[in-house]
Amino acid sequence: MPATVLDQPAIDERLAARHPGWAGSPAKLTRAIEFADFPTAVEFVNRLAPRCEELDHHPDLGLRWRWVDVELSTHSAGGVTELDLTLAEIVDEVAATLPLAD
Repeated sequence: MPATVLDQPAIDERLAARHPGWAGSPAKLTRAIEFADFPTAVEFVNRLAPRCEELDHHPDLGLRWRWVDVELSTHSAGGVTELDLTLAEIVDEVAATLPLAD
């Protein structure tokens, strides 16, 4: 059975429990994370990658200086599904283990 794209009220409800940096629509979830420095941003990506592999779901990541931009969407479903919200939780867990910018 294909994954179901969530509507805006469902996304808003679920993001309320996440880090306040998350924004979302039925098309995608986004969060920009500013780390203490560039090596820490790279470390975040390195720690996140195996968790994504375990889930078999992969975010779109943009790495620049000490920032990582995260975009989540289930491309095969055409938007945000429960899988993306699960991955958002993992992103928050991994980011919380590393030093963020002051």
